[in-house]
Amino acid sequence: MDHFLDKSYGKAGFDAAVAPALRIEPGTGAVIGFETDDAVYAQLHERGSLDKVTAQINPITGPVYVEGAEPGDTLAVTIHAIDFIDHGWSVYLPGVGALAGRMGSESMTRSVPITRDGQVALTESLTVPAQPMIGCMGVAPATGVGSTVMPSYAYGGNMDLTDAKPGSTVYLPVQVPGALLSIGDLHAIMARGESSFVAIEAQGTAHVSIELVKGGAGGARVLRAPRVDTGEEMVFVGLGDPVQQSINRGYEDMYDFLVEDHGWSGADAYVVMSALAHSELGGPTGSIDPDPLHPMTAVGAVTVHRLPTSIL
Repeated sequence: MDHFLDKSYGKAGFDAAVAPALRIEPGTGAVIGFETDDAVYAQLHERGSLDKVTAQINPITGPVYVEGAEPGDTLAVTIHAIDFIDHGWSVYLPGVGALAGRMGSESMTRSVPITRDGQVALTESLTVPAQPMIGCMGVAPATGVGSTVMPSYAYGGNMDLTDAKPGSTVYLPVQVPGALLSIGDLHAIMARGESSFVAIEAQGTAHVSIELVKGGAGGARVLRAPRVDTGEEMVFVGLGDPVQQSINRGYEDMYDFLVEDHGWSGADAYVVMSALAHSELGGPTGSIDPDPLHPMTAVGAVTVHRLPTSIL
């Protein structure tokens, strides 16, 4: 690790007005450690109510200024490793998540052990291998301050994608000079879709390196939403309201990737996508600002569209 940003650099939002914690030259292979903080869950466990919690929810560590990054470019963030402390948290917040109708009106917290050899003890009798991932990653918006909770944005945010894992590269469209990358919300393991609105949340450190693609992915087009290359799949994020708009946009981005970036015919792209492109709902954060009267209720939808890289 060449640089380390500890959790004291945690911030409450994606904000171009925040001074950089670090400036780096892209493409050098330098690895940056982003330490994240989940003090909110420990406080909730101790105090029993979100109303009594003072710690920041989903703080993001950063930002990192990337020399030469300009609006219209793409930041390529490769995740090398994710380390955790010895436990994470599972939490139920009353009224939040798909199981609110079953879990009732009382909050629940559970400390979940994480062993040094990468095992997560979900219950006393069930232990599973960790599947580390980054829940919240993004760059600063051109205007305003982006939430670290919801919605998901074209420039990243709290996307809660299991694909943002070691070995993957996350592509983010740059909005401001320097990009100002921030990372937070690490998960030891999370089921796709994140039914409860939380995963096995855990404090830890994400190790990443940064490259810069000028003028959009492939040096040509500007991205309109994040995407992830896992090595096995290229994953396109769809953002929209209603959900069908999100689905259409994700598919369109995949089609343009094949036709414009890789020179396929439109007919070939159509046929192959019909056979091999899988889609699913993403995390529960929604794609546009939530109803202010119900701030934990998502509006719009995040969709995920998967193309096997073996066909390229």
